[in-house]
Amino acid sequence: MSSAAERLAAPQPARPRIPAWAINGVLAILIIGSAFLPFSETGFRSTTLFTLIITLLPAAILPFRHRWPIPVLAGFIAFYGVGALAGTLAPGLVLAIAVAMFSLANRTNRRTTVIAGVSAMLAIGVLSLLAALGSVFDPRVVQFLFTVAFAAAAGDGARSRREFIAAITDRAVRAEETKEAEAKRRVTEERLRIARDLHDVVAHQIAVISLNAGVASASLESRPEKAKESLGTIRSAARVVLGEIGDLLEILRSDSDDPADAALPQPGLDGLDELVETFASSGLTVQLRIEGELDRVSAATALVAYRVIQEALTNAHKYGAEGRAHVLVEVVDDSMRVVVTNPSRVADFGEGGSAAATAGAAASGTGTGLGLVGLRERVASVRGTVETGFVGGSYRVVATLPVIQGETR
Repeated sequence: MSSAAERLAAPQPARPRIPAWAINGVLAILIIGSAFLPFSETGFRSTTLFTLIITLLPAAILPFRHRWPIPVLAGFIAFYGVGALAGTLAPGLVLAIAVAMFSLANRTNRRTTVIAGVSAMLAIGVLSLLAALGSVFDPRVVQFLFTVAFAAAAGDGARSRREFIAAITDRAVRAEETKEAEAKRRVTEERLRIARDLHDVVAHQIAVISLNAGVASASLESRPEKAKESLGTIRSAARVVLGEIGDLLEILRSDSDDPADAALPQPGLDGLDELVETFASSGLTVQLRIEGELDRVSAATALVAYRVIQEALTNAHKYGAEGRAHVLVEVVDDSMRVVVTNPSRVADFGEGGSAAATAGAAASGTGTGLGLVGLRERVASVRGTVETGFVGGSYRVVATLPVIQGETR
């Protein structure tokens, strides 16, 4: 999680809060004081020991309202009924009911709050009427009902506000996490793209240099002209790879935010003839056959097809036999097929044995397996498929690509 997300998820410094014991103490004082004060001009107050206990008892029970909100509320309503029947109408009982109602609404859901609030108001109205304290329209009873309703609404509002703050905090944290995940995904994709570009621009030329260095070393004394020709090829390939690496480094150092400026110039199918000539100059005879209209192929698919052919010919040059390969580019309807085959030394091994090792070397490109990994990633990026393997005495790479990028075949 990022530092910003951690700040959102971490508990924020709490503002000073009144301790629970202080709140309970103030409420207890109010309830106890109301037991000795008349509620109205009629002088209803606690006049006996029994009614005094009824009006004072909520002060001791009130601290338990958080643990058992519904039983405490029900008990306070019962005390109110007993006091009303005894002729006592202490405001402290109503205060206790209101506080219990607030706590219940603040800690339960809205449905429970509505049921409890309506039930409490009905109970107070009925008990007041049965106690012959006056009609349910008596101002005192109306005040009691209003107080209970207000407490329920206030408790529900406090709970809703707390849930709302928790929800927006959670959304902010999840949004920050999603942003970080998206950034990491883009970084990973960019690293893979750079790795593929580096492999594409370097692997072929390094293979040419390596092979021609071997030819030059072997021919230095017996065929000096062949060694000279190989050294010339090495010089040309080195010049090309140095230029391509320079272009790639220049792009990596660029501060431009334009994605078009952050990509190497990409080849297409119109560069196949030049690609074949490059391999021919390094000693690989390539037969190229094109069937269909290449103009129908999108730029993205053309780039993938070019890279498939380049990678397959590089492997054929490094690991193939007889120094030759065949390339077929076929465009039919909404798809195109690229087939690259070359004679392979696997025919010398028969079944099993070290043929598997030969297959692994031929498929790897650089001996690490990254060549075909990048190739499969490129093909998958345009929703294509690629198959590799030995067929008879040849190694074959077959890629099926959509003519238009992303088209379902």
